[in-house]
Amino acid sequence: MLTGSASTRAHPPTHPFVVADGSLEALKWLGLVLMTLDHVNKFLLDQRFALFFDLGRLVMPLFGFVLMYNLARPGGGSAGVHRRTMGRLLAFGALAMPAGVSLVGWWPLNILWTLLVATGLVQLIERGGRLRTLAAVSVFILAGALVEFWWFGLLSCLGAWAFCRRPTLTRLGVWAAAIASLGLVNGNLASLACLPLIWAASRVALPVRRHRWVFYAFYPAHLSLIWWAGQLG
Repeated sequence: MLTGSASTRAHPPTHPFVVADGSLEALKWLGLVLMTLDHVNKFLLDQRFALFFDLGRLVMPLFGFVLMYNLARPGGGSAGVHRRTMGRLLAFGALAMPAGVSLVGWWPLNILWTLLVATGLVQLIERGGRLRTLAAVSVFILAGALVEFWWFGLLSCLGAWAFCRRPTLTRLGVWAAAIASLGLVNGNLASLACLPLIWAASRVALPVRRHRWVFYAFYPAHLSLIWWAGQLG
């Protein structure tokens, strides 16, 4: 009894942060819509609409949250979720490269590569050990210089993962600070608007059906269509 009480005081119980599968899927679709508006505005409309740019700043933290929420589910590591996710991100990130390079150049690597690196970091951290921790730090430093949103995008993903694993006020603050750091890339703090959206999603259960491969296929497809439309113009 005494041991149990001391353990409870050292690690107070927390209420899990739960988002219904349909609501999680709705966040993903919202991110896809905002990403498309942002890219059309950037590559076809010469950044004519400032609102589309600001709305596009929500995309990175929204995608990061959806991915990290799924990776933080109990038993995900032992079920091979990380490995399968990295395989898909690698494949479709590579498929998006031709259009992406044509539009912006080879550097930085597109957001699918950012999510790929973030997934790899989570896997290393979860498996633990001194060598894996050193590897995670090295990957963060080196790969963070190559991917879209750089180290700040990786931090926003890791912050979401830590919060989903144990949703405390301290971890929420760390996650919010990581999202705010995206302002160094974006030039504003619009990305923080994702937090009330995610909280709202946790309060409702939307009947949105999951389409696992749509997100992956949509990314290279929409970049290719934008590049093609630009060539026609």
